[in-house]
Order: sequence, then structure tokens, then C-alpha cells
Amino acid sequence: MLNNGCLLSVPMSNKGIDNPIKENGDAPLVRPSPKNWKKWLGVLPFFLFVVLFVILPSISLFVGSFQNAQGKFTRKNFIDLADPTIISAYWVSIRISAATAIGGGLLGFFMAYSVTLGGLPRWVRTALSTFSGVAANFAGVPLAFAFIATLGRVGMVTILLKTFLNIDLYDNGFKLYSFWGLTLTYMYFQFPLMVLVITPALDGLKKEWREACENLGGNSFHYWTKIGLPILLPSLLASMILLFGNAFGAYATALSLTGGFINLVTIVIGSQIKGDVLHNVGLGYALAMGMVVIMAFSMSIYYVLRRRSERWLRL
Repeated sequence: MLNNGCLLSVPMSNKGIDNPIKENGDAPLVRPSPKNWKKWLGVLPFFLFVVLFVILPSISLFVGSFQNAQGKFTRKNFIDLADPTIISAYWVSIRISAATAIGGGLLGFFMAYSVTLGGLPRWVRTALSTFSGVAANFAGVPLAFAFIATLGRVGMVTILLKTFLNIDLYDNGFKLYSFWGLTLTYMYFQFPLMVLVITPALDGLKKEWREACENLGGNSFHYWTKIGLPILLPSLLASMILLFGNAFGAYATALSLTGGFINLVTIVIGSQIKGDVLHNVGLGYALAMGMVVIMAFSMSIYYVLRRRSERWLRL
């Protein structure tokens, strides 16, 4: 309260507030008391979901990877990971994931830039955001069927190109059921995901930074090389790592499109667990543990880069 131009401190009760009023005059940070168990009921389904679908399956996966067919302890499952076929499966999965992460990341970045900073009409951004939200979750059997109907040997685009332009994709070396065909299919849900995750970072670029650059005599090249890209680089790399993990764990799309002819680690795991000719559940669990390690490493890098980018975007 003010008295003769002076600010007088008035004692206030902090009952029910965990954080007292700060001495520097800043507003207190009010948080619900952890002693009130009723306030935790809203997030109870989340913790239940984490326990049932993350923690318990992970424990079961870890235990099963050290068991043989009789349920006894063994390290053979992890020793078998050195088999050339399994190493090849990991390598193919990493290559496809990296190719789609880089390709989808760059394409998604330029599309997001066009609708956020490129001066396009507002409705274009709305349309792209809506499409990205749907396409990022469109995978599995429906996506495989869509590409077969579009770019298969008797697909619509294949027939149209051959009929009107006399271009036969398959005579020119294109194969939908190959490494690059599967990469193209993955791109359909990779670049929309990139649009969704990189758009907030582009929105975080402040106009004042460009104006300051121009006031100091800089142009667009100076702005992007000295300010824009250095600030966006952690977000860009983090988003690509997220895309890598998204493609690395894909299973249904590859199996539906190629029928298992491409040696992906997810398909190898499925063949071990489902009970095919080379049925070894323990080896399948060990393969999955290898994927968990790779994914955990990728997500750790993503977390570090994301935290670094958020420091700039909070300014």
C-alpha cells in the first residue's frame, strides 16, 4: 500500500500457499499442496498408464532377454546379437531411420518456414497444420495400401505416367518394395511430424532480433547465419532425432508393404516372438533391448538439445 509516496509492506497470510511472497516483490509461485491427495486424482490415469504399458513391459523385457526356452538364466541371447544377419538388420533399420529423419526433417522444416515466416496466407498454415496432424499418425496397413494403390506396378500414378508421358517407373529401376521405396513411404508420416514439432521453434524467433541485425547493417544472409540458424539448430537437430526414433520403431508399415523381405530389426523381432521357423522369444527380447538402448541414447540427445533451444526461445 502507498503512504505519502512510500511503499509500505503489509503482512499477508500465506495459509494454503506453499511458496511465501518473495522479498523482491515478485509474485509468489502458487502450487497445490502435495498433502492434499485429492489433487492427484486427475493424473492418476497417467501414472497407471505408465506403470502398465511402460514400466511393467520393460521389466518383463529385461528379464526375458536373459532366459532361454526353459526359463533358465542365459547370456546366449545377447551373444547371438553379434550374428551378421542381426547386425545387418540393425544397420538397415538405422539407415532407413537416418534417411527419413534427414529427408523428412529438411522437407518439414522448409514447409513450416513457408507457412510461419514466408508470408503465405493464414489459411495455408491452417490447412498444413490440419494435414500434418492427421498424416503424422497415418501409418501401418492403411499407409502401405495407399502407396501400393498409388505407386505399385498397377498403381494410379504408375499407370498415368506410363499412359500419358510414356514413363515406366519400374523399367527405370524404381521399386516400391525396396529400401528406397520403403524410405519414400516413411517420408509420408515423417515430414508432417517435423512440421508439428518445428513450427513452435520458428514462431519463437522474435522480430526484434531481425530488426537489430538490420539496424547494425546486416542482411538476411547475416541474420540466418549469425542469429536464426544458430538459435534453431538445436531444435532442428532435436526434431530430426525424434524423427529417427519414430522411424526406427516402425513395424506395421514395413511388414505390410514389403512382406518382411527387407531385413529390419523390428521384423526380425516379430518373427522371433510370433513363433515362425526361427522361434526364440529370448532372442526377440534381447533384440528389443538393443532397440531400447539405441532409442534411449537418441532420446537423451533429443532432451539435451531441446533444453538448449528452450533457453533461447524463452528470452
